[in-house]
Amino acid sequence: MITPPDYISSIKPYVPGKPIEELEREIGIRDSIKLASNENPIGPSIMAIKAVLESLMSPDPSNSINRYPDGSAYYIKKALSEKLSVREDEIILGNGSNELIDIAARTFLKPWDEAVVANPSFIIYAMSVQAMGGMPIQVPLKNYTHDLDAMADAVTSKTKMLFIANPNNPTGTINKKDEFDRLMDRIPDGILVVADEAYYEYVTDQEYADSMKHFRTGRDILILRTFSKIYGLAGLRIGYGIARQDIISEMNKLRPPFNTNSLAQKAALYALKDDDHLRCSREINEQGKRYLYRELDSIGLKYVSTEANFIYIPLERDSNVFYNTLLKHGVIVRPVGPKEIRVTIGLPKENKRFVEALKAVISE
Repeated sequence: MITPPDYISSIKPYVPGKPIEELEREIGIRDSIKLASNENPIGPSIMAIKAVLESLMSPDPSNSINRYPDGSAYYIKKALSEKLSVREDEIILGNGSNELIDIAARTFLKPWDEAVVANPSFIIYAMSVQAMGGMPIQVPLKNYTHDLDAMADAVTSKTKMLFIANPNNPTGTINKKDEFDRLMDRIPDGILVVADEAYYEYVTDQEYADSMKHFRTGRDILILRTFSKIYGLAGLRIGYGIARQDIISEMNKLRPPFNTNSLAQKAALYALKDDDHLRCSREINEQGKRYLYRELDSIGLKYVSTEANFIYIPLERDSNVFYNTLLKHGVIVRPVGPKEIRVTIGLPKENKRFVEALKAVISE
């Protein structure tokens, strides 16, 4: 019988949130709402939707989906280059930023290398490191936030990568300029710092860390961003990375050909043009955040202030039991620890329904 290496067989697979239809079928409910996966509740830009529909309906056979996509992603790279003031060869496209995490680990790690990660944070970091036979060195959060000083202390001669989710998933907290700059001052050359900024468009704090500053000074940094969150294109799977040309060049050796599909590239291109959609998405998120803070305060339930589009709620009871009880009220959230849940900030009616279900569950 063929068997994988121990470091593969010991990986616990990532368990994504189930689709609404599947959960409704499993437990026999209808009209549920999903506040579990940090999707944009208003959906994508109308400009992006129209661009996809026009591509699908195009009479030009060269634009049909029976053709492979542009493997170089020329147009979306050009648009990102202009928007971010970076060169096109300093950008890499991925099937979501998830894929770029995995490509970075495969490019720069070998067995027994170490990578420093926070705990809890996005689980894919540790999984990608372990899949290469590497050693994820987990550093506990401090006040629900990456402890960057402790992460710098954890660096050894075996360290090759360091992952920072900013804002952090699942806590929604950020690292600020001073502490991020201090970390970068302490990290020696030859260690790739991966700054995962999937939620950065939601951040309002003016002290938010400036990762691009370190990219522009030529540091070993890879900045990851995505169209899955505020841009509302999670179902099309497209994200991007920014780094020095030599880093991008090495990652491109392992990037699968045609890894971003033609519809995703077209939607992302037009999503970038729609500043009104971005502003509307931010405002709806801020309104929902303020409402949920007030309601959670009135209930007396603890929560962590967020700079993302979700709220981390520590509980005094089993999170899976709490999740399943909320589910019976038609509200889907995400258990993210033994006694912690994460709830996505939704539309006003969704937030209200979550609060009503929350009060019912607590009274039960």
